[in-house]
Amino acid sequence: MQKQTKVTEYQTRVYTLLQQIPSGRITSYAALARALDSSPRAVGGALRCNPFAPEIPCHRCIASTGFIGGFKGDWEKVPSGQNQVSKRELLAEEGVLFDAKGMLVDGERWWDGFGVERLCIGGAGVAG
Repeated sequence: MQKQTKVTEYQTRVYTLLQQIPSGRITSYAALARALDSSPRAVGGALRCNPFAPEIPCHRCIASTGFIGGFKGDWEKVPSGQNQVSKRELLAEEGVLFDAKGMLVDGERWWDGFGVERLCIGGAGVAG
């Protein structure tokens, strides 16, 4: 029996947008924030607590500088379990590569075609 996970309406909106990002593409915290009329830090907070990772692909969100790490760089103890190592592995499986310093290699991988009109409120768009 699967444990039910409660998320906020804001988290639901973030996770719904994450599901729109195609495999092999990445977006930024800032791009998600623009689509939600929010802030990159709020998006980061929602991603940090993503109970549906990696099915809800928070690994596809990186810093707008192209750096794979996050705001504080503490990737070993995030509740979602998606630390920098596993994030890099998941993205590599999708063909998204980073150099030795954690910077995105191929700038053509960026994506921000969010369909905010398709946001599902109340958990309807979130798998789990």
